[in-house]
Amino acid sequence: MQIDGYVQALREDLARVAAVGDESTARAAELLAVALESALGRRLIEALGEAALELSGQLDDGHVEVRFAGGDPELVLVRDEGATPAEPADAAFTARISLRLPAREGLSVNTWLVQVLARALEPRSSSGGSRRRLTGYGRS
Repeated sequence: MQIDGYVQALREDLARVAAVGDESTARAAELLAVALESALGRRLIEALGEAALELSGQLDDGHVEVRFAGGDPELVLVRDEGATPAEPADAAFTARISLRLPAREGLSVNTWLVQVLARALEPRSSSGGSRRRLTGYGRS
């Protein structure tokens, strides 16, 4: 399900309603639509979560989850243990985590994360050579 299409449709609906007024009303509606865009997307995702809970309550042998594939949510039927597996055994060892955070300094979260990981993995050199030093306590 592509949330962006629904958000765009709501923006167009708001523009059509605002067209009844004058030019300043249309401009205010446009600015309001831009300001509410991310909130509308979140609310639609919350509605999908509630739908998944309601559908899960009607199932005897499974539940419905909201999963994200490429940034778009999808409803997935998951069978409980003892039921026929819905996905191959290899898929049980894979995971996808989507995290959306506000970006700062003009960087996307992905770019920021790549930079942090690159800095963390850079070998630290002291006096020209690369050394690794272990510290801590041990028991014998």
